[in-house]
Amino acid sequence: MRHAEFRHHRLVQVYDAECRWGPDDDFFQTVVDETPAARVLDLGCGTGRLTIALAAAGHTVTGVDPAEASLAAARAKPGGERVTWLAGTSTLLPERAFDVAVLTSHVAQFFVDDAELARTLADLARALVPGGRLVFDARDPADRRWELWNPVDSHRLVTLPDGGEVHAWTEVTGVRDGVVDFTHHYHFDDGEELLSSATVRFRTEAELRTSLTRAGFIVDRVHGGWHGEPVGHGDGEFVVLARVGTLAPVF
Repeated sequence: MRHAEFRHHRLVQVYDAECRWGPDDDFFQTVVDETPAARVLDLGCGTGRLTIALAAAGHTVTGVDPAEASLAAARAKPGGERVTWLAGTSTLLPERAFDVAVLTSHVAQFFVDDAELARTLADLARALVPGGRLVFDARDPADRRWELWNPVDSHRLVTLPDGGEVHAWTEVTGVRDGVVDFTHHYHFDDGEELLSSATVRFRTEAELRTSLTRAGFIVDRVHGGWHGEPVGHGDGEFVVLARVGTLAPVF
């Protein structure tokens, strides 16, 4: 199944158990908190780890995701009732409705086609107020993170809330022009094996900046890690902070 960790009820539980709060969440929350009582969009919100925390911090938060199983898990969490959850993509976003938009957990890399990324950025530019902020992360292709996506280096043991254990690993199945195909393997202790395939795009900093500028954004900063490191000297990340220009094009 494609993107099964977001769509299969059993793998959604594994995803939640594996993806705990981390320095990336601290960074995103700090940036959002710079705008008090902000209207926040979390696009690709998944199971709502950060989304719910932002609502608890006093922001008015909307979480958007195409995966119904992930949204169901998010709605069921404590504090989930404080968030407006929408099933879908950026195409359903209202105009000039948000002060800050976040895309976390490398969601931006799932827009593999340049035209798809352009449409998404255009939707975000339209949904943000003039001067509204966009914050997202993407892996730096120079870090070549996909080389660690193999059965040995990527192997991990995930413990579920009920005490069950899942052996998981990731295997790359294709690399071409910055596009990486891979499959996650999940072996449950009851013998069930589930697979989840996906494709992501590794774009250079220059490519990201060009796409943002064309969509009407002004790029304020690009960090290389979650503590403000320069690109190439952090966590192998591009942590991008941009804002909608006051004369942003209307799409």
